[in-house]
Amino acid sequence: MKRAVLNESVVSKRMLNLGLQRVLVSCRGLRRSVGVRRILDVARLELERGRTYLLCGPNGAGKTSLLRVLAGLDAARCDTLQFDGADIDLRNYPRQMRTQLGFVHHHPVMFSTSVFGNITFGLRAAGLSREEVRRRAAAAIAWAGIQSLANRPPQALSAGEKQRVALARVHALDPILYLLDEPTANLDGSGRIMVTRLIEAIADEGRTLLIACHDRELLGLDGVVRLHMCEGRMDAAP
Repeated sequence: MKRAVLNESVVSKRMLNLGLQRVLVSCRGLRRSVGVRRILDVARLELERGRTYLLCGPNGAGKTSLLRVLAGLDAARCDTLQFDGADIDLRNYPRQMRTQLGFVHHHPVMFSTSVFGNITFGLRAAGLSREEVRRRAAAAIAWAGIQSLANRPPQALSAGEKQRVALARVHALDPILYLLDEPTANLDGSGRIMVTRLIEAIADEGRTLLIACHDRELLGLDGVVRLHMCEGRMDAAP
């Protein structure tokens, strides 16, 4: 299997040409509580542009909660948060983050339409022209290798096929940060391989990925940064 490595030349060239900062996400003092229970208590989190991060830890450690907070799906408090160099207030989740990151849930939500309709949904919601919607959707379908699935309803898809559709749907929106929640969990061998290859392709494009996972294949890839969570806290894994 191809190794998921950071393409330093791609990332450095983009940063040089566009004046981009190395650190994409910088967070201090992130906290989330439900009632009296503290779900997250992350002292520090930094994600560098173009790197792939794997969130490891036992069930209930807070991995999914962290992804949902960063995606704006769950409320939290944060002492300081910067995204792409801009100060962010999570209490008023900004459009800047909503349009530049993509979240893929462990069980992706599929709308009651065809695969093609699912992939165009976000593009149409973004107000793109009909021609641009069709162009991006066709490119995403080809990228994910799901041309034969384009006209199928979601209930006719396997778990692996749904994950590939969900990744294609996010990829069509061209985010700079991908948040993936257990993308290969409960997939069979072929489904896991195909989804892993798409994740590797995203990394090769110089995008930033934060992935919650237990998959040994993903954990064993070179060029990734492992982060460990336990009881809502985080530290760098050895």
